[in-house]
Amino acid sequence: MEVAASEIKSAIHLLSSAGKEEGQSVSTTTFLNLCNLLIQVLDKIGPTMAVLRQDIHQNIRRVEKLYETDRTTYSNLIEIVNKEVEQEVAKKPQSCTKAILWLTRSLEFTLSLLEKVIEDPNGNLQQAVEEAYGTTLKLWHGWISSAAYKVALKLVPDNKTFISLLVAGDDHKMLNEDVKSLLTLLLPVLTDILDILTTHGVDKLKSL
Repeated sequence: MEVAASEIKSAIHLLSSAGKEEGQSVSTTTFLNLCNLLIQVLDKIGPTMAVLRQDIHQNIRRVEKLYETDRTTYSNLIEIVNKEVEQEVAKKPQSCTKAILWLTRSLEFTLSLLEKVIEDPNGNLQQAVEEAYGTTLKLWHGWISSAAYKVALKLVPDNKTFISLLVAGDDHKMLNEDVKSLLTLLLPVLTDILDILTTHGVDKLKSL
């Protein structure tokens, strides 16, 4: 029985089902469900991810609140971004467009981290987190956010502990297969979202 790996498997199932039903569109509910699964994966790293987890949760809630005001109009991310661009609020600090951008970057960070973990199961998790952060979120963080993550890195557990939480045992081969499946399914979705944001010139927004 696979327990701890359920978040990754749930994400795979979610993306597989969504692909059949929605074609190339990015459903708001599918995206938010993926982000909620992301939080559960990061929780396994421990309190060191508290800052990122809080940011993700706040961004999820921001998009959820808008979606709940009109589930038909805001059924997919394209409509949310288009609407905010038309209203000239897409680049505002509290916009849903900005929330979608940061959630996408957080998903990229998580995918990068998982990929590094399966590439070297006996490696150093702190180094894996630092490298994943350096190629994803760090590019868009200002000095305040970067400093917070630098402190958080000191609390990262060892790689063996993290993997055992992901697979509920020592079945590294199963984790390897699951992560590769997740990468195959999720990367095209993230690319589609970033293409939408790039089209409207809101893909390079930074934090403090």
